[in-house]
Amino acid sequence: MLDSANLVAFLATSRPEEAKRFYREKLGLLFVQDDENHIVFDSNGTILRIQRVPALVPTGNIALSWEVENLLATVASLKSRGIRFERMPGVDQDANDIFVAYDGTMVAWFRDPDGNLLSLSEHAERL
Repeated sequence: MLDSANLVAFLATSRPEEAKRFYREKLGLLFVQDDENHIVFDSNGTILRIQRVPALVPTGNIALSWEVENLLATVASLKSRGIRFERMPGVDQDANDIFVAYDGTMVAWFRDPDGNLLSLSEHAERL
């Protein structure tokens, strides 16, 4: 039923100006609009609506993830824009902060200005 509907992703921010700069300038998402309730971006055809909230406590779970074709190059590019990647407790990550799973899938994690956990992955086999 929903397999042909467009997905819209939602996040929350208590720091809207920082979030707007982060998603537009650091991550390079296409800015769509900013109104009293949301900051809206387009991420390769998926709409990301960032809701303005008075306070936010991040869940600790991954809020958004992007599948990329070259994780090492993407991590390097984001680091050059000031993104700091996370070292996850109990996870064996290489010198580039990348975890490599048994099947060759690679993952790296970082946070937005509100502390939402975001990730990048390069799958060994396309899902």
